[in-house]
Amino acid sequence: MLTIHQLDYRIEARSLFENASAQITAGWKVGLVGRNGTGKSTLLRLILEEIDAPRRHSSISLNKGARVGVVTQEVAPDDKTIMEVVLAADTERSTLMAEADTATDPMRIAEIHARLVDIDAWSADARAAEILAGLGFSYADLTRPAREFSGGWRMRAALAGVLFSQPELLLLDEPTNYLDLEGAAWLEGYLRKYPYTVILVSHDRDLLNRSVTHTMALENRQLFICPGGYDDWLKLRAEKSAQIEAQRQKQEADRAHLQAFVDRFRYKLSKARQAQSRIKRLEKMQEISVPLEDRTVPFTFQTGEEKLLPPMLVLESASMGYGPGAEILSDVNLRIDPEDRIAIVGTNGQGKTTLVKSIAERLPLMAGQRVAPRSVRIGYFSQDQMDELVSGQTILEHISAVAPKQTPMSRLRSICAELGFSHEKVETRVENLSGGEKVRLLLGLMTFEKPHILILDEPTSHLDIDSREALIYALNDYQGAVVLITHDIFLAEATADQLWLVKDGRAVPYAGTLQDYRDLVLSADRPVETTPKATKLPAETPSVARIDKAELRRQASERRKQAAPLKKKAQNAERALDKAMTEIAAIDLKLSKEGLSSSDIQAMMVERYDWQARADASELEWLEAEEAYEEAIRTA
Repeated sequence: MLTIHQLDYRIEARSLFENASAQITAGWKVGLVGRNGTGKSTLLRLILEEIDAPRRHSSISLNKGARVGVVTQEVAPDDKTIMEVVLAADTERSTLMAEADTATDPMRIAEIHARLVDIDAWSADARAAEILAGLGFSYADLTRPAREFSGGWRMRAALAGVLFSQPELLLLDEPTNYLDLEGAAWLEGYLRKYPYTVILVSHDRDLLNRSVTHTMALENRQLFICPGGYDDWLKLRAEKSAQIEAQRQKQEADRAHLQAFVDRFRYKLSKARQAQSRIKRLEKMQEISVPLEDRTVPFTFQTGEEKLLPPMLVLESASMGYGPGAEILSDVNLRIDPEDRIAIVGTNGQGKTTLVKSIAERLPLMAGQRVAPRSVRIGYFSQDQMDELVSGQTILEHISAVAPKQTPMSRLRSICAELGFSHEKVETRVENLSGGEKVRLLLGLMTFEKPHILILDEPTSHLDIDSREALIYALNDYQGAVVLITHDIFLAEATADQLWLVKDGRAVPYAGTLQDYRDLVLSADRPVETTPKATKLPAETPSVARIDKAELRRQASERRKQAAPLKKKAQNAERALDKAMTEIAAIDLKLSKEGLSSSDIQAMMVERYDWQARADASELEWLEAEEAYEEAIRTA
């Protein structure tokens, strides 16, 4: 289907591809992965011939006549209905249908109708409606003009059009950025069943593991393809790195052996010829280098030293919205305790952002009460990033505004570096930052507040996989409560231990797990509604509402109390293991020195044995505590 041959491409002085080659067979579903900025989107543009590879020997070739589909921009905000927009995406069908109305030649009319049957044109409305429903559009939405929808929903319509047209090569660049969790789950299943070839650029680990047949990694300006999903690629990469490291160590040993012979005999007449031979072998040895992985700057969230008693925040009979006639949620009764980990689920447009804005006091309640101590501090990350940043100001100015007064400029620049911004980058205005850089800045600014509650509304849309993992570690180490809205199932499963469901004007606890909710969404198959309000709350939800909330809170509190000592025990054991390994390394260094007496060696070996025993005990304690902690969280 697609062949990439000896691709070289540079942007100014920066090389993105160097003699990169890959071949993709028809029918493969390929996940294209790599760090932000490595050139994934550039590769898609090269495939689409929007830009040309400058070198003569570079080539990208497609099967002759293959149609390529890509979501390039959102649907125009005009008077065409969403259904009309999607149907028009199949240009062959639209052209044939128009010609069928005007053709007069009986032979041509027969040809047209035969082709329409071949492409299943008569089921087009049902197929388009199924795709639109899967992406979250309601029955009433299908006849609404495109101009009535926001940019995000028009992007969904553009995606629906590309899926409906079923090109032989489908190129998708971060399609889940404008989908909710439900839409992402539906897309995953759709891609698995898609009859043609797909190249998917995504940082959604679950999507890459569940929906692709092969992974194509862009690393060190090269392309590598392996069967399976992203986790399969990680295993292969680890094995290859281990092999290269073993080869490098063997080469170093060979080099040292040859050099020792040269140093000893190069000036000895009887050995001169052999020495010269070994010198030539040394000169011909090509250095085996292990590719260095780019370091991901970690995230860090700090909380205040003062501890707040539960509950930290309570909503009682709260109504939320944007003024008279614009109520979104009503009769909301929810509670946040210290160390809660809450993921909010529900389709886009149901009110998830309205809920978290009301919790963070970015939106006043229309009715009811929001009860919280005066001292509680909330860190709020908005999915509309520029709402939280000041246009025209630099990174350094934003850091300076939240840092303590009289902080030296050198310290401010050091803080910027700790957040992942280089010396040259700190003077960049925020509107010129990439999406991932804005995320890093916003999350960094939140650390200065030392919040008791973190509210994160779609924080990962512009983060690569490694940065998402760094965020998971930071959230799990954070000592406060977390409220999370995300379409990234991997992130939610790794951090959240309870769910809130927002649907049909209500926000309630959901008793099941994320997998339960995901299975519920997929089993429903996102059918087109017969009326705009046909979708009901899942059957599980009413039973949740009947459970005594005080009992739920008591159980959650008890689980947290039981799990906290296990986590602390694991951390202490890990620190003890690190200390023991450090001591062992120090002893090994001493033992490598010359001139040691036998008594010194014996004493150090005894000491080393003692530290090794401590290391073994600490490692066992750490693994057991980690396993017990994970089990406690898993059954929570």
